[in-house]
Amino acid sequence: GHRVLLFGNIERPEDVSTVLAAGGDGVGLFRTEFLFDNPSRPPTEERHYEAYRRAAEGLRGKPIVIRTLDLGGDKVQAEPMPESERNPFMGLRSLRYCLARPEVFLPQLRAILRAAVHGDVRIMFPMVSSVEEVRRAKELLAEAAGQLEREGIAHRSDLPVGVMVETPAAAIAADVLAPEVTFFSVGTNDLIQYAMAVDRGNERVANLYQPAHPAILRLLSGVIRIGVEKRVEVAVCGEICGEPDFTMLLLGLGILELSLSPAMIPQIKRVIRSVTMAKAREVADTALQKLEAGETEQYLHAMLRQVFPMIF
Repeated sequence: GHRVLLFGNIERPEDVSTVLAAGGDGVGLFRTEFLFDNPSRPPTEERHYEAYRRAAEGLRGKPIVIRTLDLGGDKVQAEPMPESERNPFMGLRSLRYCLARPEVFLPQLRAILRAAVHGDVRIMFPMVSSVEEVRRAKELLAEAAGQLEREGIAHRSDLPVGVMVETPAAAIAADVLAPEVTFFSVGTNDLIQYAMAVDRGNERVANLYQPAHPAILRLLSGVIRIGVEKRVEVAVCGEICGEPDFTMLLLGLGILELSLSPAMIPQIKRVIRSVTMAKAREVADTALQKLEAGETEQYLHAMLRQVFPMIF
């Protein structure tokens, strides 16, 4: 009696076909960094627009969430930096970069608004850490819409606006961000990294990157609670969405929208169809009482084998 939506994460417009073939309900995360294949020359508005239009049309009415530029950290740089940053994960990246470079940001915003004419398009800002950033981004979005209106260019100005909750600041202050947005998408990869103070690409501390750590589960649970209270949709995207061991936990916490690799959609769908919501809530309640990440992971795996022994 509960509908769970499974969206695909994609890198390029042509990946839409893999989402549909896997039985996905749409695209929950369209990464747009591929457009910045030439660091010395940002993509034009038309190049942005063509990519988003193709993806929106390819989904034939199903929703697509376009994430604005998430550059920096372990991703490609938008331009050669005059000096290297000592810690690029904490530096001028993602939304911070876009707000500092509106001449780069506005063409993308204009393109997204134009592409929204061709489908169910939604926009999402990454790496948010304050309400001021969200408000400034929305101001630029309104500015882009105003420009298009004056120029007589077809567009939609009523797009649902969401933010990625991937910093501890955003998770803890979700109630402050909620009035500004339509939806949250919890980016577990970075949220775990920042909350645990662990570089997920560093093998020397890889054992400390723990999705089932009590702190992570409490942060996630808190965001979901705020979403319910403020009537803001909450989805989760990140590697744990494609991990069958975590499926019942996420359902039990109240997550009914997952965004994951298209290849994993059929498998996760089979897990969801094999459990009741009551069982998922029981699993989540027990997991929240665990004190160690390892113990929680063992428990989640045991529960999965209990309800789905033939496959896992």
